Amino acid sequence: MPHERDGAPSVALYWDFENLHAGLAEAKFGEGHYAKADVRFKPQEPLADVQAIVDLAASFGPIAINRAYCNWQFYGRYRDALLHAGMELVQLFPPGASAKNGADIRLCLDTVEDLGRFAHLGTVVIVGGDSDFMPLAQKIKAAGRRLVGIGTRPNTNRHWASSCHAFHYVEDMGMGEPGTAPDASQA
Repeated sequence: MPHERDGAPSVALYWDFENLHAGLAEAKFGEGHYAKADVRFKPQEPLADVQAIVDLAASFGPIAINRAYCNWQFYGRYRDALLHAGMELVQLFPPGASAKNGADIRLCLDTVEDLGRFAHLGTVVIVGGDSDFMPLAQKIKAAGRRLVGIGTRPNTNRHWASSCHAFHYVEDMGMGEPGTAPDASQA
């Protein structure tokens, strides 16, 4: 089978990138910080250790898909880390200031489509903590694939976390603690 290393099935890694960044921003600056328009709609300082998450996903097998969903216009400071990770960036322009769930819906649709197209995918890793991913968890399990979730502890829905075969909190990876933001120049 293509994309297999030592017989190990491939990994599909999907990022709800703004969800991850927002959770880390709130952990660092306080609850409600990221939701403020004067913060959310400005260039964002890197808070997520992209490589640490990619390394965790790679521990389950070779990564065949590494796709992240976000309105990238405010996340240019992540550029080097994203390029280094070889991530496919899906640009989502919100249709309004209060638009919600666009990334979640697109991520879910792409995941289900990829599972149907690529039999070599054995593990799906979802970076995000929304309960919106629970129906996706059911589809992934019904397709006979392993599901791993990654998210921030305060912003992850407990039912979503328990619907995964395994769930990893970024705080346990050293993110979300004061003074632990990655240095963009080190990417």
